[in-house]
Amino acid sequence: MDKQMKEVFEERDVSAKVFPEGASGKTATDAEVVAAPSRRSFSTSYKRRIVREADACNASGAVGALLRREGLYSSHLSHWRVEIEAIDTAALEHKPRGPKPNGAKLADRRVAALELQNAKLIKKLNRAEQIIEAQKKLCNLLGLPTEEDLPR
Repeated sequence: MDKQMKEVFEERDVSAKVFPEGASGKTATDAEVVAAPSRRSFSTSYKRRIVREADACNASGAVGALLRREGLYSSHLSHWRVEIEAIDTAALEHKPRGPKPNGAKLADRRVAALELQNAKLIKKLNRAEQIIEAQKKLCNLLGLPTEEDLPR
């Protein structure tokens, strides 16, 4: 038995040299490359098809069978339903084309339009006052009573 024990200790010494402490049993010559997992991505048409199929399932357990067959989770269905509804809603909303309106420019344009309108009204008022003055002078020349001369 001493001989067997001696061989076991010798093996341990050799393994200590090959595998330093904390090593996981691999030698320095192991160069296995492990592929990095990649995220699955699904097209919108696939998502729509699966959601339609899940909505069409009538039998109990049919949705679960569909999910197992496709390798999906129930959370996929719930997220996809929300996403598809958002896409459909956004497609129905009217979005104006062209550049977005600038609030400062709109205010400047409104001020300019109001100033132009004000200038036109002032010009019209001056003309009306001139006409009224001319009518008063004509009434005075003809000796007709004016509104100021009439009793109230």
